[in-house]
Amino acid sequence: MVRVEMTPHLYRFFPALEKLEIEVPAGSVAEVVQAIDNIAPGFCDYVLDERGALRRHVLISVNDTVVIDRKTLSDQVADGGTVYIFQSLTGG
Repeated sequence: MVRVEMTPHLYRFFPALEKLEIEVPAGSVAEVVQAIDNIAPGFCDYVLDERGALRRHVLISVNDTVVIDRKTLSDQVADGGTVYIFQSLTGG
């Protein structure tokens, strides 16, 4: 299994995730994000664009390495790994 952590302000949009220790099966980053969407419907739409690529304001890292493939999310997450999902704050 893979542990998923995210910045606290994402819980504002997906409060069901806040009370969970999120663990999903290992696989590609795309599969991990889809597994989160199965727990909290709409998550994919929030972090991915209409082509399935990461939105500009979202950053994902696997353990301590930033995801390289932002378009197809093919980076692999090994069993026992941790995926971190960050949403940058924008505006003024």
